[in-house]
Amino acid sequence: MGITPIISFITNYQNKFNNTMKPKILQIGAEAIISLKDNQIIKNRTKKSYRLPIIDEKLRSSRTRHESKIIEKLRKIIPIPKIIKIDENNKTIVMEFIDGEKISEHLENLNWKKICKQIASVITKIHNNNIIHGDLTTSNMIYKNNKIYLIDFGLGFHSHKIEAKAVDLHLLKQALEAKHFLIAEQAIKIILDSYKSNNGNLILEQLKRVESRGRYKDKY
Repeated sequence: MGITPIISFITNYQNKFNNTMKPKILQIGAEAIISLKDNQIIKNRTKKSYRLPIIDEKLRSSRTRHESKIIEKLRKIIPIPKIIKIDENNKTIVMEFIDGEKISEHLENLNWKKICKQIASVITKIHNNNIIHGDLTTSNMIYKNNKIYLIDFGLGFHSHKIEAKAVDLHLLKQALEAKHFLIAEQAIKIILDSYKSNNGNLILEQLKRVESRGRYKDKY
């Protein structure tokens, strides 16, 4: 038996094995389970027993549809995973897997000043298109090939409101202070200085008011 048939047999076996492998769960969130299989990300919105079945069904379907529309729109604007398949019946979105470095885990070890400017550019673009991420943290950013990929728009929505954009920035500031406290002050300054969204000055002024409300609440 020659070497070629042996290699072919091994390759076929590996392919069959990979196809039957169970998805690897990466994250169990409040509204969805994120898993990895065959180099694809599978996001499945799970049933919630505390909701009426008919309401739960409609809500999960609408959120799956809404998120997929946001992703498709942003594909033309910023680096973002490509949608491979949408299954509204099973409340599932299948996307390409971006095999890069999660910013939440590697920011300090990378050229973080440059990356912070890139982060500001990405946020500027989505806000200029009146899209709010809703969970703007470094955990939802991946660095690959000198690009920032924004992921997980499960809480995303459309809004032209100054307040919504300011809250998006506020969430990012909180994430930086909590996860990257050694560089947080400088990183935040770079991002806000580089943020050039339409009505950017108004958004940054509103950000100050959002933060002041937070400090007020902390006192009581």
